[in-house]
Amino acid sequence: MDNLKTNFGKRKVTEKVKTILVQDIFSNVAKNYNLMNDLMSFGAHHIWKRELVDFMNIQKNDKIIDVGSGTGDLIKFILKKKITNNIHSIDLNNEMLKYGKNRFVNKRVKFTKANAEKLPFKNNHFDKYVISFCLRNVTDIKQALKEAYRVLKPGGAFYCLEFSSPETQFIKLIYKNYKNYIIPWIGDKITKNKKAYKYLSESIDLFPNQEKLLNEINKIGFIDNRFINFFNGIVSVHRGFKI
Repeated sequence: MDNLKTNFGKRKVTEKVKTILVQDIFSNVAKNYNLMNDLMSFGAHHIWKRELVDFMNIQKNDKIIDVGSGTGDLIKFILKKKITNNIHSIDLNNEMLKYGKNRFVNKRVKFTKANAEKLPFKNNHFDKYVISFCLRNVTDIKQALKEAYRVLKPGGAFYCLEFSSPETQFIKLIYKNYKNYIIPWIGDKITKNKKAYKYLSESIDLFPNQEKLLNEINKIGFIDNRFINFFNGIVSVHRGFKI
């Protein structure tokens, strides 16, 4: 498996090396991660995440798994609903997990270091699976989707918030220039790591667009699948149900 090639941005590397490189990036930028998200999106990422949580239609005592939880923005919005405290925060990065643990020190949030491709939970365990701005960083996206399906209960729901493809050519052109030139420049000034945010731009370019990701979700076995675009499709939410 280690000899299989995959993309790390526009570079071809082995799957093992990609996982290491991605984790190195997030360890390096963890300190300024939230600030960079605010600057890059002009604060809009909070709106997108809040809309996602609203869309999830959380029910009382739902058992929720947040994969690639990062600094815990989604958890913050889920807890504000005051509907369920049964939340599992999953991340492969030690620095991100440390941040989340400190942020929710007095909350009933369970933290687990794990890879989205191999979750340490039994089959049919969760009511809702959510992954936000993480799927494109996963080495094997198809395997991560299979794991999402496996750990969800029958009737459980899958949600993915991710950067995607703008609907209009005008917005697409503006967005392309912004993420290719402005975001790496901001990353260089704030984190002193231009390469990390150059990777961010390239990872967005290589990630499946709305229809292609929907097709992948269909192949896994999810039903009633759909997506909703935000900001002209710069980001989108995909949803599917396990039968």
